[in-house]
Amino acid sequence: MVGAPFRAQGCDPATGVDCVGLVWAAYAAAGLRLVRPRDYPLRGWARARVEAALTAAGFVAVDADVRDGDVALIVFAAGQFHLGLIGPGSLVHAHAGLRRVVETPFDSKAEGAALWRLGSL
Repeated sequence: MVGAPFRAQGCDPATGVDCVGLVWAAYAAAGLRLVRPRDYPLRGWARARVEAALTAAGFVAVDADVRDGDVALIVFAAGQFHLGLIGPGSLVHAHAGLRRVVETPFDSKAEGAALWRLGSL
């Protein structure tokens, strides 16, 4: 999905995805349909609400070694949350500023992310 356009609230790589849509579309492409949160703001959700949405979709928080396909929950300043998918030594995420899905090496924000894994994996 690298290169797919960015679109707020988007969940279709053909028309655009945001960070939530990217995670859900990636799992759907792998044959796993998850409960996706709706009408979420780009900013302003409390961490507990973000974590509740991940839990409702079947993810569990993990403190184990990172695996490809894990979801990184990154917290930015001012309470903004961002999701990305862990790849081999990289983070795939919907970059609002670049207006597309990108793959980047791990940086300090990604390294400090909370990790979530689908409970059945």
